[in-house]
Order: sequence, then structure tokens, then C-alpha cells
Amino acid sequence: MDLSRPTAVTAGMFFLLTEVGAISGAALYSPILKGGDYITGAGADGSILLGALFELLLVVAAVGTAVTLYPILARQNEGVALAFVMARVLEAAVILVGMLSLLSVVTLRQQFDGVADADSATLSTIGSSLVALHSWTFLFGPNFALGAASLLLAYLMYSSGLVPRAIAVLGLIGGVLIVLSAVAVMFGVYEQMSTLGLIVALPVFGWEVSLAVWLIVKGFRPVRILATPAFLPNVAATAR
Repeated sequence: MDLSRPTAVTAGMFFLLTEVGAISGAALYSPILKGGDYITGAGADGSILLGALFELLLVVAAVGTAVTLYPILARQNEGVALAFVMARVLEAAVILVGMLSLLSVVTLRQQFDGVADADSATLSTIGSSLVALHSWTFLFGPNFALGAASLLLAYLMYSSGLVPRAIAVLGLIGGVLIVLSAVAVMFGVYEQMSTLGLIVALPVFGWEVSLAVWLIVKGFRPVRILATPAFLPNVAATAR
């Protein structure tokens, strides 16, 4: 039975969910990322917790894209397909670390809220450190790891012809740009959430959205690898 069509739709939905999770999470985290000394202030814990739920959705969807596509991509190049899965898993793991760091800030704020003898200076230092950890995870997860995953997937899509090559080329360009942008941010050329940083991220955003829409609306193009069995029989074992 040909399962390529439902596989394409499922993968496309997962890609759209990654965008929903990433954008919603970043917006809801704003109070803790831009609110100064959040840990000793009034706080907006509901917003942070909801942001964590959206990032959890992002994590599940990111891994879902890789797991869903792997059986088909492996027919083109098993090694590269496995590398794509690992890059997505790494991205998800790093995002989880960043999410937990912000949730730890919320926990500490709630624990010491209203405590008269709380050491505000120490709490402020701890809170700033945890927010800084999140900033680094954001750089290495949705930038370096995402860029690597985009390059690997775009290469597989381009070489196999599963989607139009214009979409795959956009993925190659977006993957390169987001990695170069991460390097620039690491060395202080510009801020990660600056106007320039957001502009550089547009191609990889366009790649994932266009890929998602194509997979949902059109599915995979009828190419050679779709006619290849997912698991080839062991000829030597059959002969015995």
C-alpha cells in the first residue's frame, strides 16, 4: 500500500506546528527575556508557562518531521537521512534545556516571592544566569542545529526530486544563512533578535513554510525512490 501521500501530509503538518510553536513561544517568553530582573519582580508566570507549552509542541513537532520523513528519505541516502534525524533530535534537546532554564526562573521567583530575608542580589544573579543559558540554547538549537537539519533535508529533497527544486534551493540558502548568522551573533556582530537577525532568518522560515504547504497540498512528486521498497530483502539470507 502506498503511504507516501499520508506521510507527506503528516510531515507538512509537523513543519507548520514547528513554526507555530517557535513563534508563539518566543512571543510569550518576552516578559522574562526583556523584562529586566524578572526573578525579583512581579512576574508574568502564566505567559512563561504557556510559552513552555508551545515550545514543547515545537520539540515534538521537530522530532516528528524527522521521524515521519526518514523511511522515505533513507531510500535516497540512508546516511544523510539519519544525520537529518540526529540534527533534529539535537535541536529538540537543546530547546528543552533552554525551556527548563526559564521554568527554573519561574520556580525560584514563586518560591522566594514575599520572603523578607531573600537575598535579592543572589537571586538576580541566578535569574540572569538562567536567562543567559536560554539565550545560548536558542543560538545553538534553532540556529546551528536547525541550519544543519535544513541543509541535510534540502540536499535530500533536491537530489531526490521529491519536491520542486526551487523549494529545495531555498532550503539550502536558508540553512547556510542561519548558520552564518549564528556565527555572527556568537562573535557579537549583531544581536540575535535584531532586525538584521530576523531578516537573515526569513529564508529558512520561507523554506519550512513552503515545504509544509507543498507537502500538504501536493504531496511528494512521483519520483523513482517512491517505487523503491522501504526495506529491501536480504538476498543472501533468501538464497540460503
